[in-house]
Amino acid sequence: MLLPKSIAVCEVGLRDGLQGEKKVLSIEQKITLLTRIQDAGIRCIEIGSFVSPKAVPAMADTDTVYRQLSKRPGVDYRALVVNKKGLDRAIDCGVNKVKITLSASETHQRANAGSTPAQMFEQFSLMAASAALNGVTLSGAIATAFGCPFEGEVPISRVIYTVDEFRKIGVNELSLSDTTGMANPVKVYKTCTELLHAYPDVLWNLHFHNTRGMGLANVLAAMQAGITRFDSSLGGLGGCPFAPGATGNIATEDLLHMCSEMGIETGVDLDAIIGSARLLQEYMERELPGAVLKAGKVSDLYQVASC
Repeated sequence: MLLPKSIAVCEVGLRDGLQGEKKVLSIEQKITLLTRIQDAGIRCIEIGSFVSPKAVPAMADTDTVYRQLSKRPGVDYRALVVNKKGLDRAIDCGVNKVKITLSASETHQRANAGSTPAQMFEQFSLMAASAALNGVTLSGAIATAFGCPFEGEVPISRVIYTVDEFRKIGVNELSLSDTTGMANPVKVYKTCTELLHAYPDVLWNLHFHNTRGMGLANVLAAMQAGITRFDSSLGGLGGCPFAPGATGNIATEDLLHMCSEMGIETGVDLDAIIGSARLLQEYMERELPGAVLKAGKVSDLYQVASC
């Protein structure tokens, strides 16, 4: 089995995890979680999004959260933006990396943003010019890259078209998103292998949801294809509020635990992340879906057995 020696993890719980939740965390709670996450060793954190507060109330205070957070050297802080207004807000509060998202499925794109992919790229082109002028790095995400809840199978040609359009505006860091958990390991391996071969200069990232319990299996397939960067969310919280059936992301603590058991380095303190996931669970006042939160680490069993 060909596996990487190490992987990088990006925590998206403060954005993708919270965006669809009815319970809105306070600024203090968000900053506490962000501080714990960066102190645990995670070097990429999605702090929130700059979107309409009416559409996504949980993201209304992203500006304040970013300004008040004590940043750590070497940590990559990014935020989601969907239009020029959101980009302007990100620039105004000092965020130097933003993510823009476009769906490989036109039906999902219309449901998610009320526009076609072609219309969005016209807007993204203008945003890219503004970002470059203000020293902001753009990364991109391709939603429904492995399947669409409205259209079903998404041809690889649609993914390639989207990649090419992103590259035209200067975006070379791209995430493939399994928006509603429709991926399977074989499809993930084939897709990643083809794209890595076609675009060796792109920095690839994978974003899996665990809707049907295949999230970590898909991570393993992506690793074998050569991907080493993955998004995850504390406790497995999250899901797209505009896509039917979109449940939570793969849990950060589950991903880190799997890597630990397999000897894959992450540079992250697993126990600290488990503690942060438990704290988030307290904040949300409900049980979160992460498996390690429920069962504990495998090494915990060894300790019990040796007592």
